[in-house]
Formats: sequence, structure tokens, C-alpha cells
Amino acid sequence: MGEFDVGQPIPRTEDPRLLMGGGRYADDISLPRQACALVVRSPHAHARILSIDTSQAESMPGVLAVLTGEDYVADGLGDLRCLTRWNDGQYQNPCPALAVGRVRFVGDPVVFIVAETVNQARDAAEAIDIAYDPLPAVVSTADAAGEDAPLIWDDCPGNACFTVERGYREETAAAFEVADHVVERTFHISRMVANTLEPRAYVGVYDATDRRYTLHTALHYPHKLREQLASEILHVGERDVRVIAGDIGGSFGLRGGTYPEQVLVLWASRRIGRPVKWTGERSEGHLADYQGRDNVSTARLALDGDGNFLALQVRTLAALGAYITTAGSGPPVNNLGTLAGTYRTPAIHVEVTGIYTNTTPTSPYRGAGRPEAAYIIETLVDDAARALGRDPAELRRQNTIPPEAMPFKTGLVFTYDCGEFEKNLDDGLAMIDHAGFESRRRDSEACGRLRGLGLSNTIERAGAPSMEEATVRIDSGGGVTVLAGTISQGQGHETVYKQIVSQQLGVPIDDIRVREGDTDLQGVGGGTGGSRSATCGGSAVYRAVEAAVAKGKVLAAHRLEASIEDIEFSDGMFVIGGTDRSIALSEVARKSYMPSELPEGVSAGIDERATFSPKAANYPNGCHACEVEIDPETGEVEILAYVIVDDVGTVLNPSLLKGQIHGGVAQGVGQAVMERAVYAADGQNLAASFMDYAMPRAEDFCMFEVKSNPVPTQQNPLGVKGAGEAGTVGALPAVMNAIENALNRAGISSIEMPATPERIWRALRQAA
Repeated sequence: MGEFDVGQPIPRTEDPRLLMGGGRYADDISLPRQACALVVRSPHAHARILSIDTSQAESMPGVLAVLTGEDYVADGLGDLRCLTRWNDGQYQNPCPALAVGRVRFVGDPVVFIVAETVNQARDAAEAIDIAYDPLPAVVSTADAAGEDAPLIWDDCPGNACFTVERGYREETAAAFEVADHVVERTFHISRMVANTLEPRAYVGVYDATDRRYTLHTALHYPHKLREQLASEILHVGERDVRVIAGDIGGSFGLRGGTYPEQVLVLWASRRIGRPVKWTGERSEGHLADYQGRDNVSTARLALDGDGNFLALQVRTLAALGAYITTAGSGPPVNNLGTLAGTYRTPAIHVEVTGIYTNTTPTSPYRGAGRPEAAYIIETLVDDAARALGRDPAELRRQNTIPPEAMPFKTGLVFTYDCGEFEKNLDDGLAMIDHAGFESRRRDSEACGRLRGLGLSNTIERAGAPSMEEATVRIDSGGGVTVLAGTISQGQGHETVYKQIVSQQLGVPIDDIRVREGDTDLQGVGGGTGGSRSATCGGSAVYRAVEAAVAKGKVLAAHRLEASIEDIEFSDGMFVIGGTDRSIALSEVARKSYMPSELPEGVSAGIDERATFSPKAANYPNGCHACEVEIDPETGEVEILAYVIVDDVGTVLNPSLLKGQIHGGVAQGVGQAVMERAVYAADGQNLAASFMDYAMPRAEDFCMFEVKSNPVPTQQNPLGVKGAGEAGTVGALPAVMNAIENALNRAGISSIEMPATPERIWRALRQAA
């Protein structure tokens, strides 16, 4: 294996630039004659807008424009619509970039101010007089579906945006009729705030001479945003919109949807004839950044007398917030198949209803439905084991899908192509020393503490079929430029793409440059999300390199006066098979730009593009095992040990993989024990800063031990499976199961997330 080949744990090549201050983030963009913008937001969760008086603000020093929802409508701009419709009955709320007539959550954008400086815009905001007529609000996901709940949208009965069914209704009902055992639980999946290191920021430019919009931003899907801006909002051709994303300081789904401010800076730039920049503040982000999760599910698992799983039934209310965002319908439905887990449950039926509430809109958050589903099934398995007096690990083993059953059609949506689920479990149990746990538990109890062990043997879908494109360009000096339609938010695309190219071409990684995130550079791009970049983007790069090698063989055959079929390529050299005659790739590239050296009818240069779209998704899977200790006097949870066995197919870079897994576990732990967005009954966000919204720190974790059990998939040429969300999917159930396992010894059967010290302390006092 070469030094920079796929599979080598080389450090991220982008890090030196970033660590030395060379990053180019959205807020770093400052253009000549740039103006600054500020959003005036609603202080009410639900209210009629009676009037907006902007006259005083408009005359203040430095103010260039004061824009309202009525201005937006008058200029003919379109709504920010959801991009996915699950059925014809799905409700689509109006969604202009500024509120018209009513506000529906605290933070709803009402007025957009553009001034020479941000402070001048702040002063103008103080001078705007907005009269509101407050209306009843509903913030609880469960309450919003009630008959007497206030309507967020008058023509949307029951606040239900959509209802989707998946699976087998009749077969599931029949299985419950004959079941010997049924376990049931209601789950409250807490609402999360992404809290990326980089706040949202946008710079919009309208070039009147070229009649073209350019948006500098940080996001997941540059090409999708370009398409939506052009066709649905600005009503221009795609050629008239350019989206540029530079470095991105984290996303976790936060930047996956279209935001009002992205539209507003472009619109305002057209209005004033200058670039317009908006940068959000942290307190503003807690109110207006799209949030994640927030579900209420009732789930039942049916078993026969021997402990075999017969059926699973789930009913879910999924909060959408006040508006269904461009990507908001995805998390409640896209990944329901994760409920099937790694088990042979023959019949599953799920019903999901998307519910409006007077809260910040929701959108994908790391895992986007997978962690919620994994938490439900893995918790029910532990509940069933407790009810039957069985070891949770052995009950899992009994019901696990064996490798020889692949491909396996589950009872809900997914068909797994490969995996060794029992081996993951065995390795995880060995790594956590499952056999010695009871001895350690007795030692803890002797010290007055509660110890628990939690497992999750989970699976998810990644790399769902979608188009990705890449270009590989070899210049006359032998240097390689890779253009990709994906965009990195910290995953390390640059490093991995370089490894793929270096291995195939035999070119040192220092001679390879990767460029992403500019819709003018790469015409097609699926973007980054759903753990798809390695699968789709990496495979597109792989295919583009193959195309570059094929072009090189044509040129080398001409130069060596040989048949193309006789040319072989390896380690940067084209060789006539069976001879010592060869020519280096760098020399072929140099000659390719000389017209006199080209074969008849062959274009100059090696500049090849390729697309890739998998025929089916892939299914990353793994076992997480977590051991915790709880101090009954304080309710504090200490994570003592955490091990992960993951199967993400071919491991492109072990170091980057571990980083992804670690980050995912940290977010799963955060949700399990401390993070939660909380709203008062009147819709005010009670956790709107880091004073009230708890974030995990290094001291909250132990060292993670990660082992890979790669089972390459055949769904793409690299054999890779998604890795970006796997850590979160497994962590949430593993940690919660460990906490409940510890609390069971004190007579507590269950506890809601987040399992904060106060919540645990109160539960222990009540049980006592």
C-alpha cells in the first residue's frame, strides 16, 4: 500500500491552512461597497401584525433600505417551499422570507434593515414601531394535535401537515393478536439546537450589468439552492444564479435548508445596487436557526413465548415548527427503516404525522430520523429483555439477521445488502468486558453508586440514490485539480479525494488540488448530506480518474505507436504490456496540450468528468456499548467506558473515520444527558443561550475505543458505506440504555431524555 493510498490514516491536508488562519468562511467575505443587514424578529410566538411604521428608521443616518413582507410580495418573490411531498394531502404553508399578516414563532423575521454599518442598522431597528395583536400559541408537539389546540395555519385542520404510513398494517395487527408478550412505551425525543462553531452568514450580490445573482454562503447543497432560488423564489434562469461556499465551520444539518436571510441579501442587493452582508449572532441563532428532532412516539414490540420478535408498531407525532422548511419533511419519514434495526422482525407498521407548532422550524439534524428510530427499537429490546428476565445481549443475538440471509428484506422499507451484525455485537461485548460487568457493578454498589451497561446494535441507510459529478483535470505540468459537487463541512473531503486520486494515478497528494462548493465550477452536484459524500462524491471522483486514465491511454498509445488495447497503466506510468517501453503520466499530460502531438480527432488536454448514482443505498451498521456510573446523591452520570464496532464498508482513512465517529457519539451523548431546547407555554425559548442550553465538553466523556468490522458493499466501486452520522445513531440508545440499566437497580424502570442530574435525582427520590 502506497503512503497516500486509500486506507492510510494520513492527517487531513486541509488542516494546516485552517490552523494558520487561511480559512475562508462566509463572514470573511467582504466586498467593495458592501452594506450590512439586520433582521427585526417577532417577540411573539403567535400574533397578528397590525401595522409596521418604518418612516423614522428610513430617515436615520446610514440606512439604505427598510424592507417588509409587503415589499417582498409586491416585488413578486416566491415562497420558501418544502422540496418533498409525501402525498397529495400534504399541506404547504405560505412562506415568504418576511412575515406577512401574522408571525408564528419567536424569531420569525419581520423587517430587513440594510445600512452602511451594523450599528446603524441596530439603531434603525429601535426606531421601527410594530403593533402586534397576540394570539393563543401551542408549543407542545403532543398538545398541538389536540382538538382544542390553536391553529397555526387557519386552513390546516388539526395542525397536521401530512400523515404517512409505511409497512404492513394488517400483518402487524395480526401478529399482536397472537403475541405472548407485548412491551410498550411512549418516547419523548427532545428538541435540539445544532450550535455550530460558525454562525450563519450570507453575502448577496446582484450584478445589474450581467443581471446575475451571486450568493456567498455556507451550506450543504449549492446546486439545489441555486435551482430553488432561480425557479421558485427569484424567478430567473439557473444561469442567472451562482452559489459559492467556502470553508464551513460545521453544520450537522443546520445548513441543509433554505433560509430567509439567503433570499433577503440577494433581494436587498438588487434593491440598493450594492453587495449586502448579514451575519447572525449566537443569541439570534438559538431563536432562528432551524432546530432538530422533537418527536412523540408510542411504540409496541410483540414477541412469542421464546422471545422471537413478531411485530413492531409505532405512532409518531413529529414537530415541524411554525413552517415546514425546504428540508423539514425529511427527518420524520426518510429513515423510518432504521426502526427495523438489525433484527428479523417480520411485520412492522408505522404512522407518522407532521405537526405544526408555534416554535422554531425544524430541519435535519445529524442522523435526521435515524437516532430517533434506533432509540425506539433498542430501548424496546431492553424493555423486552427485562420483562422476560433475559440478558439484553442474548435477546438481541437471538433475533439478529445472520450474514447468510443477505440480501435481507426487512419488515419496513429497507433491504440490507450485506453486514455481519452478530460479529459486531460479539466484538462490542468483548471490548466492554461484558462478562465482568456484574463484578464491577457490585464494586460500585459497595461504594453507594449505581452502575449500568447499555448496548445498541444499530443500522441506518446512507448514500441514497442521487446524482453526483466530479471532474479530474491534469495540467501540462502533471498537477491534478479535482472539482466536486459535494461540499465539506469538516468531514475531510479534500484529504479523501486526494487519496483516491493519488492511489489511482500515482501522483503525490501535494500535486493534487480539490475544489468544491462553486456552482460555476461544477455544473452538477448533489451536495453533502445523508452520509452520501464518500459513496456518491468519492465514486464520482473514482470514475472521473478512470476517464482520465482512459484518455491518457489514447494519448500514450499515439506517442508510443502502439495499440490502445496494449497500453497498461500503473503507478503513474503508461506501459506497452510485455515490454519495457513506457511514458510517464506527466509527459503524456504535457504533450496533450501540444496540437502537433495529438492523434487525429482527439481534443487537447486531460480534463475528464464523470457522474455516479448508486442503484441502491448502503447500510452502515455497528455495535455501541456504554458503561456508566451514577451518584445517587447528586444524580450525576459519569461515562466510564465507551466502545464502538462499526461497519462502514471500505475504510478510506481510519483517522478521519474515527474523528467522524467520535463527533457523532459526542452529539448523541449531548442529547442523552444534557441538551434540550425548551419553550414556555407562551412560546418563549427558555434555553436561548449557552447560559441555559447545556453543551457537552471534553470532561463529560471518557476515551472512546473504536474498532472497524468492514464489510464492503457492492453498491459503489469503492465499497464504502456512509460514516458521518453513524456515531450519533448508535450513541443515543446506548447511553440511555446504560443509564436506565443503572437506575433499574433503584426501582426506576424508565427516564426521559435528557437524563440530567436533576431529573435523575428527582426520580431516585420519588422511587425511594
